[in-house]
Amino acid sequence: MNASLADVLAARRLRGRAGFVPFIVAGDPSPAATLTLARALADAGADILEVGVPFSDPVADGPVIQAAGQRALEKGMTLARACGLVQKMRGEGVKTPVILFTYLNPILRMGRSAFARLCADCGAAAALVVDLPAEESGPLSRALLERGVELVLLASPTTVDERLSEIGRASGSVVYYVSREGVTGARAGLAPGLSQRLQHVRARTGKPLLVGFGVAEPGQAKALAPYADGVVVGSALVAAAAQAGAAGAPAAVSALARRLVKSLEVAC
Repeated sequence: MNASLADVLAARRLRGRAGFVPFIVAGDPSPAATLTLARALADAGADILEVGVPFSDPVADGPVIQAAGQRALEKGMTLARACGLVQKMRGEGVKTPVILFTYLNPILRMGRSAFARLCADCGAAAALVVDLPAEESGPLSRALLERGVELVLLASPTTVDERLSEIGRASGSVVYYVSREGVTGARAGLAPGLSQRLQHVRARTGKPLLVGFGVAEPGQAKALAPYADGVVVGSALVAAAAQAGAAGAPAAVSALARRLVKSLEVAC
């Protein structure tokens, strides 16, 4: 049986740093490029890899990831094809645990049981469903658990204590904490009081925390590392790949990833 996400993060912390959790969009700029980027990030030190499934109404995504998702959709990327890419990553030797980052509507259209089977068959470790509230997560969570796949739920700066406890009970081995209000995207600095808030959220949920939204550069990652179990970086990596172009994307993403990993090591 594969190690839980919590186990992966705990093992990394014992080796001297917080977990590095990069995010890429399935199919952007192409399926083949997605595989190349996944390998580059794994080689750079990714502990967990988030693979975003492009969706037509991405309410949680900022402009960089929205644009990447639109490019992928225009080239025919779907939930099933994104799972196919994860399976190809496994076939090409990428062993980094993968979280599928998606929305509820494509899952309901496919069917919860079929989605859970697809996740397990492709080798995904977990699914993060952005718009799935804890109160309605039971059927999908059970379907996934039957296949050995975790469900990751989100908490935010506006989540009250009662709901934090409920999210902790309903989520898999970790909780994803949205570090600031709004959508994904690079921001200057970190939200005020974030370190204290993370300590509180961890205590209320009883789970290790993946922390994302707005983390873009090594200084921010370094500041977060003592308080976050895993630090998620998405828009900055997606933007670096887009700016470098298809030929230069792997090197650009790898360079940024290595700087982020180094900052996490220094901070612990």
